[in-house]
Amino acid sequence: MLEPFFIHLFYNKTLIILGITELHKLFKTCNNACTDTRKINKNDMFFALRGTNFDGNTYAKIAIEKGAKYVVIDNEKFNTSSQTILVDNVLNTLQLLATYHREALKTPIIAITGSNGKTTTKELMNIVLSTKYKTIATVGNLNNHIGVPLTLLKITIDTELAIIEMGANHQKEIQFLCEIAKPDFGYITNFGKAHLEGFGGVNGVIKGKSEMYDYLISHNKLIFINYNDPIQVEKTKKGNLYTFSNISGNVNMHIRYIDAKPFVKCCFNALKITSNLIGEYNFTNISAAITIGQYFKVSNLDIKKAIESYTPKNNRSEIINKDTNKIILDAYNANPSSMKAALLNFESQIGYKIAILGDMFELGADATFEHQSIVNLAASLNLNQIILIGKNFYNSKINSENTKAFETFELFEDQYVLNFNSSTILIKGSRGMALERVIKLL
Repeated sequence: MLEPFFIHLFYNKTLIILGITELHKLFKTCNNACTDTRKINKNDMFFALRGTNFDGNTYAKIAIEKGAKYVVIDNEKFNTSSQTILVDNVLNTLQLLATYHREALKTPIIAITGSNGKTTTKELMNIVLSTKYKTIATVGNLNNHIGVPLTLLKITIDTELAIIEMGANHQKEIQFLCEIAKPDFGYITNFGKAHLEGFGGVNGVIKGKSEMYDYLISHNKLIFINYNDPIQVEKTKKGNLYTFSNISGNVNMHIRYIDAKPFVKCCFNALKITSNLIGEYNFTNISAAITIGQYFKVSNLDIKKAIESYTPKNNRSEIINKDTNKIILDAYNANPSSMKAALLNFESQIGYKIAILGDMFELGADATFEHQSIVNLAASLNLNQIILIGKNFYNSKINSENTKAFETFELFEDQYVLNFNSSTILIKGSRGMALERVIKLL
């Protein structure tokens, strides 16, 4: 369990010293943990976090007025109510409480990270496991040092499995999140060119993401692994493994790839699955969900039905039919690895093909090279039009007549007329580009 941790709780201006156990007892009388006064429900425990441009302590009174049962603060100036709990550091308290809560309930936890595909894989895993178990899973992208604790605090005594997504953009972050969540199982989707600036290159990505393997191996926990990936096989030599592969061999699960036209199809245990996911790269994500479902003894038919029922949303490989156009909206995020995979898959689409690509962020010194590489790749493919948006793409060398570049989205919006008919359109870029705005222009 955790080291002793003490907080100051004031009841009618009387100071009472409490430990983490007592704080947890107070939390259990609340409905939920919350960090945003816009989302408070009655009887929540509000954590007044500080940010670069805001101080959650200033919202303490508003949180109480909106129905919070307790408000955790770290600025004595705002300790004006019997409902406020004064601590040294609100974020640290949130993380400690989450770990204590996780250890108290002992719910089995599956952790997932990786450069690409972790959210889609998490959703697939959850929909498969929820056919047999009461599960919770990370909502959206709440996968950082704040989101992970908030997800852990949603675990209830009835929860049978929890799936915790972990994101990172620098070394030691996955290690820290594992120390908070203490997972029993783990899966890494892949090592790709994501957050190169923070990790210090591709080798840094491998090292940083592998911190999950280091935790699981040192605690003798189970690792789910794609045995087609030689880097992951090398990194898990000392691990307790449950494996899958599309090649017959000495693995726990053999899953056969069929094709990805127009959606990914695969086969396991003589059952064919036809998903609603595009791109051969999603075969691995589906395979991981099948494998984990098998490990937890979900029936083959339930696995098939669950995966076939999943439809991507939230700007992740989302298929939108608008008038006569088919749009592949993949604007939630982008890095060189996912951009390359998306373009190669897009080339296999039929009809008049238009790629609208936005800048990739957090590449640091590699930004110029990686954007130029994507420009060169796109130009080499059988695409009818390529539209590039963002400073990095704009500054790249354009070698094809069917390519147009715009330095900002606003210039693109002002200067380019989107008058497409009977076209297939790929929209992909980093979250900061917000390329879903293109949809309104069509």
